[in-house]
Amino acid sequence: MQTNNQLENLITEQISVPHQEHFSNLDSSHPPRILLLYGSLRQRSFSRLVVEESARLLKHMGAEVRIFNPEGLPQPDTADESHPKVQELRDLMVWSEGQVWCSPERHGAMTGIFKSQIDWIPLSLGAVRPTQGKTLAVMQVCGGSQSFNVVNQLRVLGRWMRMFTIPNQSSVAKAYLEFDENNRMKPSPYYNRIVDVMEELVKFTLLLRNNAPYLTDRYSERVESAEDLSQRVNQRSI
Repeated sequence: MQTNNQLENLITEQISVPHQEHFSNLDSSHPPRILLLYGSLRQRSFSRLVVEESARLLKHMGAEVRIFNPEGLPQPDTADESHPKVQELRDLMVWSEGQVWCSPERHGAMTGIFKSQIDWIPLSLGAVRPTQGKTLAVMQVCGGSQSFNVVNQLRVLGRWMRMFTIPNQSSVAKAYLEFDENNRMKPSPYYNRIVDVMEELVKFTLLLRNNAPYLTDRYSERVESAEDLSQRVNQRSI
């Protein structure tokens, strides 16, 4: 076993040895707050219909849900961050404790409409990190046979945004066959999988939401923060 004098690069006062007692015993009483995003503006958008079906399930499971409508959201770099739709999206990101992302597959990838929503979200807003430590469920709809290109990309994107992406996921093949004339999803294995995903998302959100600050507390950032403080103190003394 290594001792401290064998870890010459380690700043020992900044290391926090993980221990069970560090986890929160708090049990938030409010319903889990879930934000749902979709990636198409078509009048009969199947990614929106899947999100609406998911929202119904989440409400049944006791969650509070919000669905962001991307219509009117400008392309990144074409408007200021004070744009009302940008502010609405960023406020919802901060509000949420978990999220559902669903995009159609277009040319083997998520749509630009979906990606633009994430591109408007910085990793930090001042002292607030709007997505770090939040749970995430990823889903996609397909116009043809089942594919997993989009959910795989969404997992990469979720990791980049420092989110906890749950293991389960959903890909709905030939989505145009899965909804009735009232835009409700028909009974099917695809529907059952979406129930599985929403159930898992709520479980992981309840498990992680009170511990997200501890789970995302990083040694490298504590070291950087200490160095920044030292520089500020030294500058004031010059």
